[in-house]
Amino acid sequence: MSTPSKTLQAMLSAAHDAGAGLVADQRTLATLTIERKGVSDFFSAADVKAEETVRRHLEAFAPTYGFLGEEGGLIPGSDPDHVWVVDPLDGTTNFLTNTPLWAVNIALARQGEVIAGVTWCPALNEMFRAELGQGAFLNDKAIRVSTRDKLEDAVLAVGIPFAAKPEHERFRNEMAALTHRVAGIRRLGAGAIDLAWVSCGRFEAYWEQKVSAWDMGAGAILVREAGGIVTDTLGGPLDLHNGTVLGTNAILHDQILEAIRPQ
Repeated sequence: MSTPSKTLQAMLSAAHDAGAGLVADQRTLATLTIERKGVSDFFSAADVKAEETVRRHLEAFAPTYGFLGEEGGLIPGSDPDHVWVVDPLDGTTNFLTNTPLWAVNIALARQGEVIAGVTWCPALNEMFRAELGQGAFLNDKAIRVSTRDKLEDAVLAVGIPFAAKPEHERFRNEMAALTHRVAGIRRLGAGAIDLAWVSCGRFEAYWEQKVSAWDMGAGAILVREAGGIVTDTLGGPLDLHNGTVLGTNAILHDQILEAIRPQ
């Protein structure tokens, strides 16, 4: 087992602390303040509090690093090369409906490349972690992507655009191209968990056409360190800020890429 670096230990501690607060907040959903960023796009006081918890931990560990959070946006640091990329509660709608598929997502990017990532799923008691060159782990056990090599045996995950998001027609085209060729397609409602489940072999792939840096940051290094491939949905290098992601077990990457390519 790879021992987490001090950096990763700080990330794990931040995730645990934020997760404990979220578990407590979920018990008080009836009185929790819930707001909207847009149509069908919710956030709550729990999201904001969890992000503050994560930021407090990480700023104490590395006060010069920048911080990019879903709720508070970018807070530049004096070190321009390092930025924490944080979704304090990925899967807010799941959280607000007492569905256990939600996570605290923390990544560290160096000059735009993710070098460490943590995805903590408190309701499932599953902690995913990875560091560049050190492998990927679930609850301290090494994990690998699946070895399935046929689309007909593959289970894929996808981010389905909700009411306010674009790309609905493209999504319908992707479904038409894939549903008759695979064993199943799932939507968990939390891209961080989708990528984490690719990294441990539960899914063969996950893709989404409109996704934020904080949703895919940690998952990108989890999949790569577990032996998979992560690109954008056109097959180009992953850019955390261009809004698309395709993470696979590597074997099926080209076939899935071809299936979802715009016609």
